[in-house]
Amino acid sequence: MQREKILAPSILAGDHANLRDSLMLANKDGRKWIHLDIMDGHFVPNLSFGPQTVLDLRKHSSIFFDVHLMLEQPDRYIDPFIKAGADLISIHLEPQYDHSGALSKIRKAGIKNGIVINPDTQIDGLIPLLDQVDLVLFMTVFPGFGGQKFIHEVLSKAEEISGIRKKQNLNFLIEVDGGVGPDHVKPCLEAGVDVFVAGTAYYKLDDLGRRQFAEAIESS
Repeated sequence: MQREKILAPSILAGDHANLRDSLMLANKDGRKWIHLDIMDGHFVPNLSFGPQTVLDLRKHSSIFFDVHLMLEQPDRYIDPFIKAGADLISIHLEPQYDHSGALSKIRKAGIKNGIVINPDTQIDGLIPLLDQVDLVLFMTVFPGFGGQKFIHEVLSKAEEISGIRKKQNLNFLIEVDGGVGPDHVKPCLEAGVDVFVAGTAYYKLDDLGRRQFAEAIESS
């Protein structure tokens, strides 16, 4: 099955004094998705923003809001982000909570769901959830801070999950997030990746560079 390939700029790498302009830049470029990292200072060693910021940004764009909850208890915060206008909410496998129940709650609200693993997490816990998700996100850095180096070894996990997806005739998307730049497009595509989250690499490029980056992904 041929799936659409998507470049999703990570607004975490935008201008935090003016996130609206960072959102509108992605809009102007014709991007279909924007990635919003929500960090609680517990599950990851950094803080970002909460549902009010997402709600305020939602007023300025109809772009697809890909909301990634890097939280110790993501199941407790699903409702506020649904109300804020998320189109997809991804939750991590690592914390202890009812993953299946949380994924079901997201879908019952009429939006898409995703499950996420960090670079050092094995895929075993993902496999029983694959028929319940719309997206599987592989962190290609250890989450918390932008500008880190892409961890290539994660792509073997993406490739394995892509093989299971094909074998079981499942429809979820595969996403990578962390250190993703133009040099990583080809190996990620070969591993079965559909959605490319790019923060620092996207926002530091000029207009031509961003367009070429997007074309390398979305025309494949």
